[in-house]
Amino acid sequence: VAGFGALHALVGTLARIEHSAARLAAPAVFGAGLRFAWEALVRGLDIPLVLLPAPSHIAGAFAANTHILWADFQQTFLRGVLIGYGIGVSAAVLTALAIDRSPFLQRGLLPVGNFVAALPIIGIAPIMGMWFGFDWPSKAAVVVVMVFFPMLVNTVEGLKAASAMQLDLMRTYAAGWGQTLIKLRLPAAAPFLFNGLKISSTLALIGAIVAEFFGTPPVGMGFRISTEVARSPWANAPSPSGTPRNANDRGGRTTKDLPDEEHDRRGRRRRHGRRRRDARPRRR
Repeated sequence: VAGFGALHALVGTLARIEHSAARLAAPAVFGAGLRFAWEALVRGLDIPLVLLPAPSHIAGAFAANTHILWADFQQTFLRGVLIGYGIGVSAAVLTALAIDRSPFLQRGLLPVGNFVAALPIIGIAPIMGMWFGFDWPSKAAVVVVMVFFPMLVNTVEGLKAASAMQLDLMRTYAAGWGQTLIKLRLPAAAPFLFNGLKISSTLALIGAIVAEFFGTPPVGMGFRISTEVARSPWANAPSPSGTPRNANDRGGRTTKDLPDEEHDRRGRRRRHGRRRRDARPRRR
């Protein structure tokens, strides 16, 4: 009997492993096929690198700049995003519990929270930079503001998810506010809490990267994006209207790249202008 039970458990384990492998195989095959089609399309049509780089080129760039990307990852994600995310989420949950205990806070704080949540990040990031400096604490402060109110609203709504009948049942068991919160209301609010965590995780990363556009040390994902965009071929490319993107450029060329005839023409114009000024009669 014991051997039969062990065999049955082994068969069940193998069935679960096979089911999990089948679930993972479909996205893995689809991803590999998409990568192959991307590589073949870029190389077959000879698409310029600046428009669409091949996956192999992207992987090579990652491998060649691992130390730079790791430093940027530490500055932006491990410091700005994670610290700000933890502080913002924790403060939002504690504030939601306080609001649940005080109807006055619910009527007064939630409208203010909805207003602040609607503020654009480009208006918050410079203020935080002035308050906390241009290192990672100002980016963490932006993340706190970005994640606090979405998490607060979701937590407050989740605490209302328990039905009146369930709350009455807890009262008949003589359960206090804390016991009702832990055993009933928080489990009922779990979908709202995880939804708030999911929304806040996206906002946290966006907020940290955008905040680095408004001043940062020479490290970070936002700093790297802005720097590499300025160094890319697009920085000197003409706009669709034909005018240079940079006032100092002429179609992507500097004055050093102009032909010799253009230099001679400009020199003749300057000399001719000086002669006209010298020949002009002077007033006494």
